[in-house]
Amino acid sequence: MIGRLSGRIGYRGNDHVLLDVGGVGYVVFVSERTLAALPGAGEAASLFTELLVREDILQLFGFPTMVEKEWHRLLMGVQGIGAKASMAILGTLGPEGVSRAIAIGDWSAVKAAPGVGPKIAQRVVNELKGKAPAMMAMPGETLAKTMIDDGEAVVIETTPMAAPPASGQAEALSALQNLGYAPGEAAAAVAEAANAGEGTETPDLIRSALRRLAPKE
Repeated sequence: MIGRLSGRIGYRGNDHVLLDVGGVGYVVFVSERTLAALPGAGEAASLFTELLVREDILQLFGFPTMVEKEWHRLLMGVQGIGAKASMAILGTLGPEGVSRAIAIGDWSAVKAAPGVGPKIAQRVVNELKGKAPAMMAMPGETLAKTMIDDGEAVVIETTPMAAPPASGQAEALSALQNLGYAPGEAAAAVAEAANAGEGTETPDLIRSALRRLAPKE
C-alpha cells in the first residue's frame, strides 16, 4: 500500500497531478482545494495517498493531511458515494467543514458539493454523524516540506496543518466529553458555537457550547 509520496510536481491537470518520485511518475487525483494549494510544476510536494483498486483500474488519490484522507475513507463507505463524490465534498468543504456539517446535521452543506443530491447528502450525515466527534478530536497533522537531493525527496521541515480554530474545537470537544456529555451532542454544540463565530479559543468555545447544552426551560 502506498501511504505517502514525496517528490516533484511533473505537471498539473484539472483534477490530478503527476508526482515524480525518484524518476517514477505517479498520477495522483486530488480535490480542487488541494490542487489550488499545491506548488507549481517542478517544485517539491508531499501527499498522503489512498489507492483505489478496481477490476479494470488502479487510481491514487492524494490528501495534504491524514485527517482529510480519513474522511475520504469514511465517505467512500457510504452507499452512493464514490471517489468522485468524496473528492467533490472534500474540495467544497475541506475536512474541517465536513466535520462541522456532519456534526450538526447540516446536509445542505454537503449537498453543495457538485454531483451530490439531497438524498445522498442526508445519507452521508445520518451514517457518519457518529464519526464526527472522533474526527474533530484528531490531533493536528503535519505536512512534510521536502527538498530534492540527488533525485530523492527528503524531509527538511514539518509544519502543523490544523488551523487554530480546529485545534480549539478538538480541545473543547475533549473537555465536554470529560464533563460527561455524549460525543455526539458535544460535537454538535461545539460545531454550532464555531459556526456562530463565538470565538475560536478553547475557553470561548466551551462556554458557548455549554450554553447550548444547558437544559431548556
